[in-house]
Amino acid sequence: MPPRIAARTRARFGALAVLTAAALLATGHPASAAPRADTADPVNRAFAEAAREYGVPRDLLAAVGYGESRLNGHAGAPSQANGYGVMHLASNPVNRSLEKASELTGESAARLRRDTTANILGGAAVLRDHADALGLDAAERRDVNAWYPAVARYSAAEGPAAALYADAVFTFLAEGVAAQVSGGEEVRVPSRPVAPDKGELSASDVYVQSEDYPSARWVPAHSANFAVDRTATVDKVVVHVTQGSYAGSISWFQNPESQVSAHYVIRSSDGEVTQTVRDKDTAWHARSANASSVGIEHEGWVDDPAWFTDAMYRSSAALTSHLSAKFNIPKDRAHIVGHSEVPGNDHTDPGVHWDWNYYMELIGGDPGNGGDGLTFPVYTPQQSGSSGPQVTAVQTLLTQQKYQPGAVDGQFGPTTKSAVQAFQTARSLGSDGIVGPKTWTALLSAGTTPVLKQGSSGDAVKRLQRALTAALGTTVGVDGSFGPATETAVRSYQTSRKLGVDGEVGPATWEALQAGR
Repeated sequence: MPPRIAARTRARFGALAVLTAAALLATGHPASAAPRADTADPVNRAFAEAAREYGVPRDLLAAVGYGESRLNGHAGAPSQANGYGVMHLASNPVNRSLEKASELTGESAARLRRDTTANILGGAAVLRDHADALGLDAAERRDVNAWYPAVARYSAAEGPAAALYADAVFTFLAEGVAAQVSGGEEVRVPSRPVAPDKGELSASDVYVQSEDYPSARWVPAHSANFAVDRTATVDKVVVHVTQGSYAGSISWFQNPESQVSAHYVIRSSDGEVTQTVRDKDTAWHARSANASSVGIEHEGWVDDPAWFTDAMYRSSAALTSHLSAKFNIPKDRAHIVGHSEVPGNDHTDPGVHWDWNYYMELIGGDPGNGGDGLTFPVYTPQQSGSSGPQVTAVQTLLTQQKYQPGAVDGQFGPTTKSAVQAFQTARSLGSDGIVGPKTWTALLSAGTTPVLKQGSSGDAVKRLQRALTAALGTTVGVDGSFGPATETAVRSYQTSRKLGVDGEVGPATWEALQAGR
């Protein structure tokens, strides 16, 4: 198993009652592990102080944060649902927890978005506000099981999606959590028996089975977020990452304001699958490929490989294998693609931490890099000792430019290094033999220099799009068609390199690209 997916995984979730029974057998853990408020660990201290100030059980508060973010605030970057921080304080038409937290705590929205201590305090305030609205008295607030309806409300979802969310939080309480956060600090939630009072949510049918994929639950997206039927033949599977939590993403697809959906969502911890759009219908997940693809969302964030568990890979691979058989989709990287690889998209998921080789191995397919072998969502540094598809791309590009990298075998050895150094010297790039952003940009843009602008198409546009991806460090869709997204990327490049900004690629822009600027 590749090292990047060797993170500890959990047993498959079952009915909460089964988990509770398992938790009763756990030994060696006290019922509470709230640290002293003066602990040197800032995140533990933040949970302890917020819990005390708002009368929310500390472990419950931490379990909510863990379920939302794995306790990673992502430096204030928003989730797909425009939620922020460890506690995922959201600001969207359905969930206004960020604004509510600001009102309750007096903290600014800006600080709540970026400061972890303030964010945790805001989450506690919102949870307590839900508890007050439900009429929980002081004694009930001391009983973690009484908080189930308040946790469900925190999700801003309804019915099955809200129950999925609250069930996940109480599963974390039952199983326990040990999470390492920034700086090496560990936040722990010890396991304990749980028997939540679900109230009206006990009637929520979260176990409806999918008609298309019997292993999946069925929680439909809002009808405003997908189109009935298809206008094209299904010939690909698109792999996504949610940039948010499992239940939160399912809830987002139920929000008519979101205007997005996917066919399936897969949970990180155990690989549980929920279908939200029928296979026969068109989910809105990948722009130009919507009508011709099935979209699979994977719980997590592209910058955090801890979300990509073996349970998730295996569950997703089983689903993709099923879809490949159902729609006669070839099991190769030209037909099983990432969101970033779909033409006309500006997303980066599933990102550099997604292990395509392992995934394709599980599917039983071809782990090749699909399509032309030169297009990647991110171009990473290649040097002596490197291997894989991007080394193959370097060798191919050097060969095209009449340099001699040796065999095009994906192995970065001395001959390839010498060829890289010769290319770098010719382009005045220095000659360290490392293919970094500048050398990638020069290699990818090398060739003829026709004037390109909106409406242009062909291989020169593909070269441009690849080079811009390397130069800007953000994915530019490579489809050979110079549209608005490509023009935006050209303008960004021209601005950052202090070139004339006209959105067209003439001699000056080509010269800068081919010089690795």
